[in-house]
Amino acid sequence: MTSTSRTPGALTVGPLRPVILNLAAPAVAMMACHFCFNLIDAIWVGRLIGPAALAAVSTAGFYVWVLLSLGEMVEVGLIAVAARRHGEGLPDAAARAAGAAVLYALAAGTLVSLGGFALTDALFHLMGVPREVASLGRAYLDTWLLGGPLVFGFFAIEATFRASGDTRTPFLLLMVSVVLSVGLDPLLISGVGPFPRLGVEGAALASVMVRGGGFLIGIGLAWRRGLLRLDAPDWRAVPTVFRVGAPLSLAGVLLSIVYMWLTRYTSRFGTAALAALGVGHKVEGLGFIAISGFALSASALVGQNLGAQQEARARQAVRMTVGYCLAVTTATAIAFLTIPDTLVALFTSDAAVIADGSLYLRVIAFAQIGQTFEIILEGALAGAGYTLWPQIASTTLTLLRVPLAAWWSGAVGLVGIWLALSVTAVARGIAMALFWLRGRWRVTAV
Repeated sequence: MTSTSRTPGALTVGPLRPVILNLAAPAVAMMACHFCFNLIDAIWVGRLIGPAALAAVSTAGFYVWVLLSLGEMVEVGLIAVAARRHGEGLPDAAARAAGAAVLYALAAGTLVSLGGFALTDALFHLMGVPREVASLGRAYLDTWLLGGPLVFGFFAIEATFRASGDTRTPFLLLMVSVVLSVGLDPLLISGVGPFPRLGVEGAALASVMVRGGGFLIGIGLAWRRGLLRLDAPDWRAVPTVFRVGAPLSLAGVLLSIVYMWLTRYTSRFGTAALAALGVGHKVEGLGFIAISGFALSASALVGQNLGAQQEARARQAVRMTVGYCLAVTTATAIAFLTIPDTLVALFTSDAAVIADGSLYLRVIAFAQIGQTFEIILEGALAGAGYTLWPQIASTTLTLLRVPLAAWWSGAVGLVGIWLALSVTAVARGIAMALFWLRGRWRVTAV
């Protein structure tokens, strides 16, 4: 198919309800799979090794979060560009943009991993964690960084499928990867049978191995379906991918750095509090799974429908998406308030960790609704290519977490840190709602 032929985008026609749910359901499942990688590592490490190793995986996970946030720069930017091309009826142009984005992602992932190797010692010094936790954390992080380029590439392949309206294929790739990770983690951590006993390094190795395999399979599938053109990449799309994706991505990096800094305050309350910060953050991800999955669908829906000159349909899709997601996040908020100790106990039997982690969940429960508006509207604005000003506002509120945590933890103890996280999350949701209602995204060129 030539770049001049036009066919309607898959998300621009038909009743919205089935379109949204058919797109969001596998997207939510896909986010669950992404979330499961670090969750699986934390559960196996906490159960098989102990609280110090659990704290190590949690603190190392904040730099892994940096890597994933930078990888999402390619994902968010490519979805905006390729979805717009699909909406305009130019699938070949979308495939060429995807080809350039995949190659760019591999190069960017290599640079980020090299930077991580150089900064590992400084990162753990910044967080001020106990020596045992820092040593185990370095081992986990160094192993994870080896697979950085492949993880970046997988983000680009996911975006290639999703921009075309296909979230099922990347979900299947991720689901198989997660199943393999569940089996590989304990084998490599404990050295079962012919496998070497690698400890925390084994957990990291299992994660990068299965993601790398998924990336390679994804390339083959996207190529055969005409969604990817590595033979004729459109390098002109890369600056736009970077421009659209960078603000949202850098906001994620900043959020990771803020958590590293909060780790300094949390470490004053002991290793159990450090482990609780990581566990609470992961359990909080239960709501984040649904929110982010719906946000990915909102991004693709807005991109394609704006490309097809259907602004009213894009607005209605976002309203419906927020409503569906609120049904899920209200349920997770109730669970955080009523059974937090049961959720934390999935990771550890340590009473101190369970107590601190349960407190985290009770406080953060009130942020679930705010995060629904924040992340879905953030995704919708990104689908329209309007990311700079929303992320400036989000970044400002995120930075407030550091002085608020310092102030409130000194006044009321550990709960002050948890409060700083919850209050700022709600404030970011209000800010994104104001940006969406203002409507400046309608005139953004992509």
